[in-house]
Amino acid sequence: MKLSELLEDGVICFLQTSRRDEVLKSLVEALAVSGKIPDEEAFFDAVLKREKIVSTGIGMGVAIPHARLEGLDRFFIAVGVQRSKGGIDWNAIDGFFVRLIFMIGGPADQQTEYLHILSQLTAAIKDEKRRRGLLMAESAEDICNLFVGY
Repeated sequence: MKLSELLEDGVICFLQTSRRDEVLKSLVEALAVSGKIPDEEAFFDAVLKREKIVSTGIGMGVAIPHARLEGLDRFFIAVGVQRSKGGIDWNAIDGFFVRLIFMIGGPADQQTEYLHILSQLTAAIKDEKRRRGLLMAESAEDICNLFVGY
């Protein structure tokens, strides 16, 4: 599956909060409302558990929290764009605050597909022009348009 298809079918949120756990909760709630996850609490707990292992703040102002669970039948992405200039302290590997969050979820037994999605996403967000465009986006459509071809 293409990254652009996952984004078009995903959830996109423009966030005001600057606290990591509140951001995670907001994205998980949006996924639950959209019907992407059947058990909001289990998915949220899995995401937090993953964050405790090592921060998903990968640098460049980006975090990629993720969880794979039994009972999920397909992959999905929720995108969060943090609107305030300060950013979110995510304990990122480069020490910078995060403003772009890409939450990935999917089936526990599909490691290869998960790695493919992660690889596509990482390659796409290395583009500084794209990251700037994401921060300036006014709508979900604007965000999806920045990933056409991926």
